[in-house]
Amino acid sequence: MRSTPHRSVAARLLAVAALAVVSLPALPAAAAPSAAAACTPAQVVANGGFESGTSPWSQSSTSVITSRSGQSAHGGSSFAWLDGVGSTHTDTLSQSVTVPSGCDKATLSFWLHIDTAETTSSTAYDKLTAKIGSTTLATYSNLDKNTGYVQKSFDVSAFAGQTVNVAFTGTEDSSLQTSFVLDDIALDTSAGTTPPADSTRTPASPSYTVSLSSNSSGTVWTGHESATFTNASSTALGEVYLRLWDNYHGTCSAMPITVTNLTGGTAGALSVGCTALQISLPAPLAQGQSATIGFDLGITVPSGADRFGHDGAFNNIGNALPVLAVKDGAGWHLDPYTNNGESFYSLAADFKVTLDHPSSLLVPATGTSVDTPGSSGRTVTTATASKVRDFAWAAGPFSKISGTSAAGTAINVYSVSGISSSDAQSMLSTAKTAVDAHAARFGAYPYGELDAVIDNNYWFGGMEYPGFVLDLVSTTALTHEIGHQWWYGIVGDDEYNSPWLDEAFTDYATDLALGKTGSNCWNSVSWASSAEKITNSMAYWDAHSSRYSTVVYGYGKCALHDLRRLIGDTAMTKVLKDYASSHWYGVSTTAEFKAAAQSATSTDLTSFWSTHRIDG
Repeated sequence: MRSTPHRSVAARLLAVAALAVVSLPALPAAAAPSAAAACTPAQVVANGGFESGTSPWSQSSTSVITSRSGQSAHGGSSFAWLDGVGSTHTDTLSQSVTVPSGCDKATLSFWLHIDTAETTSSTAYDKLTAKIGSTTLATYSNLDKNTGYVQKSFDVSAFAGQTVNVAFTGTEDSSLQTSFVLDDIALDTSAGTTPPADSTRTPASPSYTVSLSSNSSGTVWTGHESATFTNASSTALGEVYLRLWDNYHGTCSAMPITVTNLTGGTAGALSVGCTALQISLPAPLAQGQSATIGFDLGITVPSGADRFGHDGAFNNIGNALPVLAVKDGAGWHLDPYTNNGESFYSLAADFKVTLDHPSSLLVPATGTSVDTPGSSGRTVTTATASKVRDFAWAAGPFSKISGTSAAGTAINVYSVSGISSSDAQSMLSTAKTAVDAHAARFGAYPYGELDAVIDNNYWFGGMEYPGFVLDLVSTTALTHEIGHQWWYGIVGDDEYNSPWLDEAFTDYATDLALGKTGSNCWNSVSWASSAEKITNSMAYWDAHSSRYSTVVYGYGKCALHDLRRLIGDTAMTKVLKDYASSHWYGVSTTAEFKAAAQSATSTDLTSFWSTHRIDG
């Protein structure tokens, strides 16, 4: 997602909206492990959205947790409003939580909005402090006022097995109010992140069959989905998890994605902000055995020019189909959604998706689509795709132009109103050139047609799905998103824990496709801290969002340019093409890429990885 130039703009906007975060002190050292406990992923903050009264929160006054006018909730109707009095005042909010042991990761997150009557641009008169236990995670002030909510995330894994207070303290000075508004506080735990060989990732070989019908505008879709899968692990599989990713865009009391009438298993609790649904299987599934689950599915597209949202009459429906979470040697991967990048980690799957919609709506989608007449005034679009990690589509009164690349890939460009015909033609030309350039370097594009939806209102620059991308009118951005067809799409990765494996590799591929050598890559390089590394996870980058684009995209691609210069152009070209081939439809890890690069040169790369802060 997010090609570098536009991602940088978005990152700067987030940096303006985000708040000045105090440098974190060292967290307490985790106790040496004894016999490892099994990780049961959980969200341990109770009533984090304040929709169930005040319990079990402790508040300094009965007005902190509220739904009164003057501020609004991030989701639902209630929120926590600290300060905003305009005189010397302190408000507190806290809850005691137990961070489960046995899980390798624990992430505390919350949504924060600040408004203030202070006019200074230099003095922090009013402050909010966020703490876990005795450790201060961050301090925010009136200098960090913003027009909406911003999500904050912190790695609190060091507190595993401890019972601690999650606490917020807001203080105001003697005049001019500052309001600190909190909502949707969560502490999610999940298993570790070091994946073993491909063969132990499970459930394997997923096959999804989906049939949906839309309302007149394409904003509501209802129908049925089934998923068939095989247990590839030698450990019996007693449960699976569905990721309902787009529930991030709503609340647990008003979910955009609903799953009902489940067959083939028993639904358990929703967790991770209602984006993960546990399903217990009727009997443990032995290695090599297959099973099928089915359910009724409802999708409600929210307003907004987003990867899941509608820009007026034009709907983008990305990450809306529930897909199976991955279990590997580290356990179930149930990471939280990130709006700063991607959290998605899924195995290559087959999809057959039938979309019944008004004939006035064009429906570009992942895979190869065939339209047939439906009932009066409606069309049925059937899209099939093999070996893809996700399925996305759009619906709206788009303008469509088509063409074929020199190597034979069919390209369709769908434009929203306001995109000129010349810009659409330019994007069609860019797509043709880009898909062939990437295919020549990394292997032939395997997905038949490629659809691009163009809308200059996207705040995020661009977003990739298999055979389907969202983009602004931008040669660089579209070349980048098409590059993701290889780096994330064909060569998969755990995007939450190793975002550099798709973003840095795609930005490097974009440079090559556009004839850029990265000769000035390291101009004005500055590492923010010793903890900042190219290979950090999204948990780190969500807590340091202004640095994400610079380090993962910028420094990441620069490191690959440096590797090319060190081992030579010919060797680097062969490394990447061979690496893509050996991981085709599989999953890449940093360790596997480092091993592949080392095998291509007699130079010991140990110091190279260290200097470039590439761990793993």
